[in-house]
Amino acid sequence: MNNIYEIMYIIRPTTVEEDRKALVKRFEDLFSQGDSEVVELDEWGTRSLAYEIEDFNKGYYVVLTIKADNETRNEFERQAKLSEDVLRYLIVRRDDL
Repeated sequence: MNNIYEIMYIIRPTTVEEDRKALVKRFEDLFSQGDSEVVELDEWGTRSLAYEIEDFNKGYYVVLTIKADNETRNEFERQAKLSEDVLRYLIVRRDDL
C-alpha cells in the first residue's frame, strides 16, 4: 500500500549546478518508477541553515511530496545516506491528502 510522504532534503551549497540537478533528477526518478509517483517537486533554492552543518551555513533545499511504498522510501533513505552531497533529509508521513 502506498502512503503519502513529504521529504525535505538539503544539498551542499558547494555542489556544482549540474551535479545538483542530476541528484534532484535521480531522486525524482526513484519515485517515478513502479507503483510510486511524485505528486509535487518544489526546489526552494539556497537558504540559510538554522545551525551550522558540516561547516556550512547555507544549503540548497528541495521538497518532494510523493506516494510511495515503504521499500521505495527506504531506498531513498539509503541513497541519501550514501550521497556526500546531501547534508540532511527529513521524511514525514502525511495523512491529510
